[in-house]
Amino acid sequence: MDPAYFSAFAALAGSAIGSLTSLTASWLTHHVQFRAQQRAHDVSRREQLYENFIEEAARLYTEAYEHNEAETAKLVNLYALVSKMRVLSSPRIVESADRVVRVIIETYLAPNKTFCDVVELLDNDAMNPLCEFSNACREELQGHGSS
Repeated sequence: MDPAYFSAFAALAGSAIGSLTSLTASWLTHHVQFRAQQRAHDVSRREQLYENFIEEAARLYTEAYEHNEAETAKLVNLYALVSKMRVLSSPRIVESADRVVRVIIETYLAPNKTFCDVVELLDNDAMNPLCEFSNACREELQGHGSS
């Protein structure tokens, strides 16, 4: 083989390998960045979902202390949020959210409470059905790189 051909072939091969390496590194970097953005978006979406659920559940729980009958229409949004969690969240989160909804419904069915009654309940966990849910959410989100 002529040395000039060998040199030209080596230069072309080196150039092709360098280009392929550069292309692969660029693709890999882009892929990793895209996955990180997807994870961040997923965590943000779940944070917003959990925040909406906590706000709605707290509002309905407070209302349940003052009223004996729930308007089904008011519970629809809460059930919709739980259904969204079934798609996006772990089974532990969904089970905890289901328990919160059950406590709210049971509170509606219980006799109305006065402010004095509520003060007596502050010493036990009955006043805060969202505690377990919030803790489960925090653990799940921290596990996905959120603070």
